[in-house]
Amino acid sequence: MPVSGLPPYDDQNIFARILRGEIPCKKVFENAFALAFHDIHPQAPVHVLVIPKGPYCSFADFSASASEAEIAGFIRAVGSVAKDLGLEAPGYRLLANMGEQSGQEVPHFHVHLFGGRPLGRMIPAA
Repeated sequence: MPVSGLPPYDDQNIFARILRGEIPCKKVFENAFALAFHDIHPQAPVHVLVIPKGPYCSFADFSASASEAEIAGFIRAVGSVAKDLGLEAPGYRLLANMGEQSGQEVPHFHVHLFGGRPLGRMIPAA
């Protein structure tokens, strides 16, 4: 059931189509709960997207509707991807956009994992 105020999940979004195998991706990780793949327009030397396998349109939807196993499995997948890519020691950034004002482009909850160089300030000073 969608979270109040959020649109229903669109099963034709690009990530849903990737999950169904209709669109290829450059996969770096997959388990029962998540799929991770390289972003097609990378913003850092390492730019990977981690998406849950369930139909969640946003973080609000995922955090309210996913099972405890899905949430734990997804969070562990994000950690595994960062470790597998050798990003733990030098550091990395996680970013999840939620809604129009944040710049969320695909209505399927996802986390961006950035690394491979110093990333600077997350949000420039005003």
